Amino acid sequence: MNHWTNTEISRRLNIPYPIIQGPFGRGGSTALLTAAVSNAGGLGSFGANDLAPEDILKAAADIRQLTDKPFGMNLWVSTFDKGGDTLERETYERVAELLAPYYRELGVEIPPLPVGKARNFDDQAAALIEACPAVFSFVFGAPSEDILRTCRQKGIVTVGAATTVDEAVFVEQAGVDLLAASGFEAGGHRPSFLNSAEQSLIGTFALIPQVVDKVRIPVIAAGGIADGRGIAAVLALGASAAQIGTAFLACDESGASDAHRRLLFGDAAKYTTLSPAYTGRPARGLDNRFAAEMKNHASLLAKYPAQSWIIAPLRAAALAAGRTDLVGLWAGQAAPLVRYHKAAELFAALVRDAERLLGKANTASQGN
Repeated sequence: MNHWTNTEISRRLNIPYPIIQGPFGRGGSTALLTAAVSNAGGLGSFGANDLAPEDILKAAADIRQLTDKPFGMNLWVSTFDKGGDTLERETYERVAELLAPYYRELGVEIPPLPVGKARNFDDQAAALIEACPAVFSFVFGAPSEDILRTCRQKGIVTVGAATTVDEAVFVEQAGVDLLAASGFEAGGHRPSFLNSAEQSLIGTFALIPQVVDKVRIPVIAAGGIADGRGIAAVLALGASAAQIGTAFLACDESGASDAHRRLLFGDAAKYTTLSPAYTGRPARGLDNRFAAEMKNHASLLAKYPAQSWIIAPLRAAALAAGRTDLVGLWAGQAAPLVRYHKAAELFAALVRDAERLLGKANTASQGN
């Protein structure tokens, strides 16, 4: 039996360990964290979905200043929901009225009608391909055939995401190289695209073997993995790599705020919830007062990303005031397993603990 580190994905990506750092959007990703994971022997990833094309190029350059190892960059194929690419006054006034008590509570004025525009995926993808990371990962669907062909020509490995078996089949048929299957335990936005996120809530342990049985491309398991036990479990289920998000988000090298990290290491990490209140798309984060109070008002929210434009000043004021009860702080259901503050220490522990379990499994198998 091959050693557990020698998987189809570790060979394809030329990384010593089949461990991938989940990409984070909205400031969570940093060049420092991406490089730290890649330098440790995994695949560091950088979430670029909020970035303009020129900033994607800069981010890639910053990462290359810190590592010569393979790394990935991530985009969202669907950059807006229907009605969310612009913000009409009627929608703004409805949401502003809903949020007015929170603005008053923080002592700040409700912002005027924001003038925003959703990112253009094709422009972002062109910049990412120019940056030429080892891996181009994406969520919320699959890019065009032309984009995938260009990636193949440039030697960029493509990774699509799925939350259901049907989505996994779609991604494979689109011609994507690898598949990240994301269970509902995962933190951040649910990348469902064939059906709603609420209709696509399948746990990692149920999803991975079904996907592995249905597609031929190698599978990355994501969601609910924060230690070596999780890595051992998903490899046993047929995955070729494990993707870990929240545990790396808690590390000092990430872009998470100090308040966010403190909560991830405390009792609050035991409780997470899916909420569209912060951006207009369902995302898993720490359960708090704002998410709870918005549950009965989901129909009043603006679509993605317009909701985030209206709420941005509220978020900034809440963070400045230390009011984490009013801020979306992403976290997966495995957050209570977070133990390490430094990415290198976390990575070493992941390898050590997985080796302890999978080494035993290999020995037992060989003995039979």
